[in-house]
Amino acid sequence: MPLPILKKGSIGFNASPDMVDANKLLTLCSLAEKSGFEAIWVSDHFHPWFHTGATEYSTWVWMSAAMQQVKLPFGTAVTAPVFRYHPAITAQAFATMEKIFGHRVILGVGTGEAMNEVPLGFPWPKFPERRDRLIESIEIMRALWKGDFVDYEGEYYNLKAANIYLKADVPIVMSAMGPKMAKVVGRYGDGIITSARPPKFIKEVIFPNVREGAEESGRSFDDMLKVVEIDMAYDEDYDTALKAVRKWAATLLDEMFTTSISDPREIEKRGNTVTDQELADVFPVATDEHEFIKRIEQYFDCGFDHVYVQLNSFDDEKTLDLFAKKVLPYFKK
Repeated sequence: MPLPILKKGSIGFNASPDMVDANKLLTLCSLAEKSGFEAIWVSDHFHPWFHTGATEYSTWVWMSAAMQQVKLPFGTAVTAPVFRYHPAITAQAFATMEKIFGHRVILGVGTGEAMNEVPLGFPWPKFPERRDRLIESIEIMRALWKGDFVDYEGEYYNLKAANIYLKADVPIVMSAMGPKMAKVVGRYGDGIITSARPPKFIKEVIFPNVREGAEESGRSFDDMLKVVEIDMAYDEDYDTALKAVRKWAATLLDEMFTTSISDPREIEKRGNTVTDQELADVFPVATDEHEFIKRIEQYFDCGFDHVYVQLNSFDDEKTLDLFAKKVLPYFKK
């Protein structure tokens, strides 16, 4: 598996269609490349995580346009090929991107959220079904990427002599937030992508289960790509920085992942019940570079190969400039 060029200790930039106009996001990714970031990760939603000031658009279309002008590796964080995206269509799309852009395309996958599926008329089943759908999807995509006619009869998907006419070798990194999914990632993924949970939880729960799953499938945990997302907020004024990250408050609520809530207006309303202290306990809120450096270092010390950051600010250019001058150079000494 020719993994994209993601050096150990590299730092990526999170591009979020939820909160930035499509054209401006292209500009910000170009600035991120010039600033010294080494990869771009793109969230993949139908509905955004909030309503006020939100935007949203097709991640795959935008990503293809962005890769024309930004020459870094790109990955989805994450695509859910379980309902609105059929796995065969997902396989065809990412094989096409790899054909055009070479081995700098990464397919990040997960079991998804209701906000991306329920609005299109799909059900929102319990986690075991979504997990099993994802496993079938991975089996289908890899079979199709071999470049031959495929018959597949699963519990949720069926193929009848399907051929996408493109061979591909796209790496699949799988999302895991808990021990059960971590073991699945070890069995089926080329890598893990997760969020910034407490380091003790990563070291004692997530990574051991990924390792166990990898060993069960005869693979090496050490060969797997390990990626973590850290959401950050910045302004010289602390309260302003905190306001910039409030839009993500609902992501701290378990009900957003376990129930069929899908309306961004309702999601935002529920997020408003999260206190400022609860936000600050999870998201690094900083007025200078030191807290950012500390947090990134913390997750490299956990054993991650690659950290990517989502920068929340009311001045994106100013925040990128801080990273260009003071954060990224620290990790390239």
